[in-house]
Amino acid sequence: QVHVVESGGGLVQAGGSLRLSCAVSGDIFRLNSMGWYRQAPGKQRELVASITDGGRINYADSVKGRFTISRDNVRNTIYLQMNSLKPEDTGVYHCNGDIVTRHLGERVYWGQGTQVTVSS
Repeated sequence: QVHVVESGGGLVQAGGSLRLSCAVSGDIFRLNSMGWYRQAPGKQRELVASITDGGRINYADSVKGRFTISRDNVRNTIYLQMNSLKPEDTGVYHCNGDIVTRHLGERVYWGQGTQVTVSS
């Protein structure tokens, strides 16, 4: 069984920073592409950042220059460093991954999310 657990969310003032972590555990063969999504009330879920197993990174235009995604393949952990936070960054941040296990093969997994609230 694969477990995806996000942490690091919280309340921060505009201009502040947070670092989100996504810890993946289980009988994992490899983590392929991993990403962070967010969803605010009344808005559609959007991709914030993604990173492939080879380290190729993609960011949403709204977070370029402010957010940094990274991965630790030894710890099976994905990070999202968020700087210069804006109120519009508020939302539930979910970790998503294309994860390969020995028994189930390649599947997409989602964490339950961590709340990020940015006050003005």
